[in-house]
Amino acid sequence: MRLALMGAGSLGTILGAFISEKKEIELIDVNKEHVKALNDSGARIVGTIEKTVPVKAITPEEMEGMYDLVILLVKQTYNASAFESLRNHIHDKTIIATLQNGFPEPSLIDVFGEGRVIGATVSWGATWQGPGVSELTSDPEKLAFDVGRLDGKVTEQVEQVKEVLECMCPAHIAGNLGGTRWAKLLSNAVFSGLSACFGCTFGEILSDEKLEKLAHYVMKETIDVGTKWGVTSFEVDGVDLKPYLYFETEEERVEKAPSYQAFWGPHKLLKASMLQDIEKGRKTEINEINGLVVHFGKKLGIETPLNEMIVSIVSRIERKELEPSLTNLSSFK
Repeated sequence: MRLALMGAGSLGTILGAFISEKKEIELIDVNKEHVKALNDSGARIVGTIEKTVPVKAITPEEMEGMYDLVILLVKQTYNASAFESLRNHIHDKTIIATLQNGFPEPSLIDVFGEGRVIGATVSWGATWQGPGVSELTSDPEKLAFDVGRLDGKVTEQVEQVKEVLECMCPAHIAGNLGGTRWAKLLSNAVFSGLSACFGCTFGEILSDEKLEKLAHYVMKETIDVGTKWGVTSFEVDGVDLKPYLYFETEEERVEKAPSYQAFWGPHKLLKASMLQDIEKGRKTEINEINGLVVHFGKKLGIETPLNEMIVSIVSRIERKELEPSLTNLSSFK
């Protein structure tokens, strides 16, 4: 099976390195300086794990032949150009495994067909440090993937993707990928959205009383939308997060606060990919993350003022009207 990973950024560099230790895979990225560093010096992982792994990296223009499995880790904002690059290098049975944020499967199914699209959520974080170098920011004992199809079928393609991802860490079959996607969206909308607003790590949100309280209420709002959408279980590694995170009263919120520390404490060093994009002057995935919550909220008749404010602030930061700073906290009522 010929393998490719498209989008060798913070996550892709690390995943590509682990896969390269056990299988042949081509890491594809538009950043020529990064590609050169990967080929010259290997993929260097720093942070909670330290290692350097020889890898093969290419730019999209250097792709040749056909791939049997493509792991997609480009930002959804670049899907159109990624699809165009892949068009002449996939056949009618090529598996497209998306590890992207948000809820990417429906749009990919429209392009590639339901039988070929496998989704996976990533339960670990990373920060790109520079050409050839990425920092793993999660506890190495807490790394995992959840992999499956939206219809819940466990096919040969699902098993093949699982086997490749397990070159790095455990990959669990998700019989409820929709719920798993929403569980991942909870994390992205709350911690990535606020990290981008305030220019901080996940740990800094958890260690500040006002920021943590705001995170709880963004979580409640997002769970309300997911529940109305039809999610009955927000699953990560087979665990439904809702009973641990959702609250109706202030007393309940305080009682459940330790669960937030338990679930996201192992990722306290993580700086959101959206904040990394802001620092590089790139467009973020705010519309595919918090904007998606707002979209479903409007469609389902659920008010989402906190997610709307996160979208507004990050959009203004993108336009250089604001800086990612704690001063933005005053915008939340």
